[in-house]
Amino acid sequence: MAQLYVGTSGWAYPSWKPAFYPEKLAQKNFLSFYATKLNTVEVNFTFRQLVKETTVQKWLADTPEHFRFTIKAHQVLTHIKRLKGTDEFLQHFLGTLEPLERAQRLGPILFQLPPNFKADQAVLSEFLRILPRGVRGSFEFRNASWFGEAKPGEAKPGEAKPDEATWQTLRERNTALCVAESEERDTPDVVTSNFVYYRYRKPNYTPEERKAMVSRIQQHLAEGRDVFAYFKHEETPEGALYAVDLLHNATPPDLR
Repeated sequence: MAQLYVGTSGWAYPSWKPAFYPEKLAQKNFLSFYATKLNTVEVNFTFRQLVKETTVQKWLADTPEHFRFTIKAHQVLTHIKRLKGTDEFLQHFLGTLEPLERAQRLGPILFQLPPNFKADQAVLSEFLRILPRGVRGSFEFRNASWFGEAKPGEAKPGEAKPDEATWQTLRERNTALCVAESEERDTPDVVTSNFVYYRYRKPNYTPEERKAMVSRIQQHLAEGRDVFAYFKHEETPEGALYAVDLLHNATPPDLR
C-alpha cells in the first residue's frame, strides 16, 4: 500500500513555540515531539557537512519506526563537482547514511542543483548510472533549461525537447523529479518514478491551494505511489502547521 510522508525541512526552531511546540519543551526534545505530529523530516544541514553516526543514532532513538529521514545531498556532489567524477565522494556520503538504511528509516536523497547548472543529459545520466539502484533519488532542477521548450535551431530533427529528455533520463533510473514551488519558480508536476517528491516553498498557502494539494496527493496514493512532501522551514510555524493539516487531510480515513 502506498504511503504518505509529510513534514518540514528541519525541526530545530524555538520560534515555533507555542503554535507548534509546547512553550516549556526543551530543544533537545524537539525531534521526539515533532515525530508525534509528523512522520518525516527533510534534513538540510547534510548539504554542508557529513552526518555523524552518533547523531543518526540519536535521531533513530527519538523517532518511531514509521518515521523517515530524507537527506539533502552534500554540496560536493551537486555544486562543487557538479555531478562529475563523484564516485569516491558519493560512496563516502552514502556510507554516512548506512545506519538509517539498515534501520529502514532512510527516505529519498534530494539532489538540489545550483541555478546556473544548465541541462546536460549526459552528465545526469552518468551520475544516475553510478547511484546505487536501491537509493531513492530526487532531483530539484533550478535552471529552466531542464524543463523548458527548445528554442528555434536548438533541437535537431528527431531529438527530444529538453523537458522530454529530462523526464526520460529520470524515468530510466526510477528517479523522482522534485516538484518545487516557490514565489520565484514552479517545477512542472511530472511523474518520473514510483514515488513523488514535493517541496512547498511559499510562505503562505490559501485553503484552495491546500485543497488542491490533498487532491493531487490522494491521486498519487490511489495509483500506488509513495508521496514525500515538505514545507518550507522558516522561523515562523506556518510550514509545520500546514504539514500537520496536509498529513491529516490527505491520509485515507481508515489509516488515520
